[in-house]
Amino acid sequence: MCDEFTRPAEKAALTRRGFAALGTAAVIAACSGGDGEAKPPAGLTGRMVRVTTPDGTADAFFVHPARGVHPGIVLWPDIAGLRDAIEVMARRLAEAGYAVLAVNQFYRNAPAPVLNSFAEWRTPAGQARLQPMIAAITPDRTMRDAAAFVAFLDGQKAVDKARRIGAGGYCMGGAFAVRTAAAVPGRVGAVASLHGANLTGAEPDSPVNLIAGTRASFFFAIGRNDDARMPEVKDRLREAAAAAGRPAGIEVFPADHGWTVPDTPVFDKAQADRARDRMLALFSEL
Repeated sequence: MCDEFTRPAEKAALTRRGFAALGTAAVIAACSGGDGEAKPPAGLTGRMVRVTTPDGTADAFFVHPARGVHPGIVLWPDIAGLRDAIEVMARRLAEAGYAVLAVNQFYRNAPAPVLNSFAEWRTPAGQARLQPMIAAITPDRTMRDAAAFVAFLDGQKAVDKARRIGAGGYCMGGAFAVRTAAAVPGRVGAVASLHGANLTGAEPDSPVNLIAGTRASFFFAIGRNDDARMPEVKDRLREAAAAAGRPAGIEVFPADHGWTVPDTPVFDKAQADRARDRMLALFSEL
């Protein structure tokens, strides 16, 4: 949830791994298990794009296999926004056969990267920079953005319009992924929320209360420290999905909030790969 609750685990990892020293090469090595050399994956086409939304023009990273048509995926970053680590993750999804649009949720305030790494979010300057941008993101705005991102994918030659679109999100992006399915229920068929935040508020437009208005299947991966703090979240998600008749896999992982993103101090490659495999299994049904 990127709040004070997650910091004890992060502090230990900072000491253990020298987190502040992680750079792009280290991120790529963490994802690939390789030597950290920044080599673009073979057979992919990727570029920064501009997406027209009702509120302006959003920048995003669009990557897909160089040949053929593929299911589209809207990928929502964590609180640190679109940056090298997220682009590496988008490329990995594209290598699995998807056309991935990794978006800048902060586009109303600044182009990506707003921060260069998750480490910057943990600095006073990084928090001061992001807080007004976070405040500018409302449920209504996210829904409008989501519809625009889906429409963008549907306008791309690399996207298979005969198959449905998926949405994935990390941390704050987990809630945005659910909102994407609610914004365009006729197109979005699968949602993966990885250590998603703010999923189960009491408000009518809280993500848990939007599940009934979707036509998607869901996967919710929950961090063990998030579950320890709010064990009721998994139960509320399960109950909402059951009441709506929506398929939903819900699992508490033996890893801490943020474990799937390679430039966080709690990154756990083994558990990140396992969560990614679950997400890919979900998206394979699109």
